[in-house]
Amino acid sequence: MKIEKISEDNFEQSVLKSDIPVLVDFYADWCGPCSVMSPIVEDIASELEAEINVGKVNIDENEELAIKYDIMSIPTIILFKNGNIEKSFIGVRSKEEIINAIR
Repeated sequence: MKIEKISEDNFEQSVLKSDIPVLVDFYADWCGPCSVMSPIVEDIASELEAEINVGKVNIDENEELAIKYDIMSIPTIILFKNGNIEKSFIGVRSKEEIINAIR
């Protein structure tokens, strides 16, 4: 399982130009619900490592990305396919709900 730390410097290459879907978790260290989602995101990364890439964006360190993708609430998890937003989830969600959206 590999969860990539995504920043403004590598977002285009790691997410928008990826050959496979990318699940991106927009979070902050101080966010309680983000802490709840973190192990769920890790489970998804392990379970689907052959199908998707998974990355995390700290919104406090990457404000431009948060603004660009209209992140108003965290956690926000966005599934990108071919550089486009396929689906987004706001708040704590179940692993099954996210996996069903990926597949």
